[in-house]
Amino acid sequence: MQSMLQRHFVLLGLVILFGAPARAEKLDPARIEQITGLKGALNTNENVFKVTAPRNDVKIAVDGWTMPPFMGLTSWAAFTEAKQEEAMVMGDLVLFQDEVNPVMSAALDGGLSVTALHNHFFFDEPKVYFMHIGGEGAAGKLAGGVRKALDKVKEIRMANPQPLTKSGGTPFPAQNSISGKSLEDILGVKGQEKDGMLKVVIGRTVKMPCGCEVGKEMGVNTWAAFAGTDDNAVVDGDFVVLENELQPVLKRLRGEGINIVAIHHHMTDEQPRVLFLHYWGRNKAASLAHSLKKALDAQNAAK
Repeated sequence: MQSMLQRHFVLLGLVILFGAPARAEKLDPARIEQITGLKGALNTNENVFKVTAPRNDVKIAVDGWTMPPFMGLTSWAAFTEAKQEEAMVMGDLVLFQDEVNPVMSAALDGGLSVTALHNHFFFDEPKVYFMHIGGEGAAGKLAGGVRKALDKVKEIRMANPQPLTKSGGTPFPAQNSISGKSLEDILGVKGQEKDGMLKVVIGRTVKMPCGCEVGKEMGVNTWAAFAGTDDNAVVDGDFVVLENELQPVLKRLRGEGINIVAIHHHMTDEQPRVLFLHYWGRNKAASLAHSLKKALDAQNAAK
C-alpha cells in the first residue's frame, strides 16, 4: 500500500511540475476544406471529417455501363483526432493508369503513407485503380499531402484530358540480349538466364497457421526479371516486405523512377505478416539493377 501511495504522489508531483499531458487540438473542418480545396462533412458520432472528390472529369464505363461516381468512383480522405499526434487521415484515391505513380510520389513527398493499390472492377474503360493512403501528424500537413496528390491528378488531366493507354516510351527490342553476369554482380544475387533474359529470386520465410514454414519456393520471395537489351531494358517483379518496410521501399523505388503497379497481400494469418508490391521499370539494364539494389538496401535498413 505504501508503495502505491508513493507512486501516486510521484505522479501527482510530475503533473504539478510539468503540467498535464497536452491533448490533441480538435479538428478544424474549415481549415481542412481550405487546404484540400474540397467540401466535407462531419460525422459527429465518430468524430470524423471527410472530404470527397468525385471522378466526374472522365467518363468511365464498366462492362459497357457508364458508371456514376456515386457507385464507388469518388476519391476521399477522412480525418479524425489521434492519440499521440494531432490527427490521423485515411483515404482512397480513384486513379487512372497514367496517374498512379506520379500521384503516389506526390502523396509520399507530402508525408502520407501508401498502403494498398489495386483494382475494383473488370472490363473497365479506361482502367481504374484505387490507391489507399494514410498518415498521422499535424492536420494541416496531412491535408496538404492530400492536396498535393489531388493537384497532381488535375495536372495530368489538364495535359491529357483522356487517360493514356501506353507509356509512349522507346519500342521494345525485337530480341532479348541481357548481360546477366553484370546484373548479378550489381544485385549480389545469382540468377537464372533464359533466351537472353535474367531472373533473380530472393526468398524469406514465414510461418502459416498449421505451423508450417514457407519460403522462397512457396512464393514468399522478392524477384526481378530483366528483358530487352543492356541499353533498352525492362524489369518487372515483386518485393515481399514486412509492414514497416513498405514505405521505405516504395519511396526508394519511386525515387528511382520505378512504377508500382499493385500493393496487396498474398496470404492470410502468416507470421510475420508480409505484403507484396509489384513493380515495372524501363531503363538501361544496369540502371534498373542499381535502382533495385537501392530498394533492397532500404528494405534491409528498415529491418
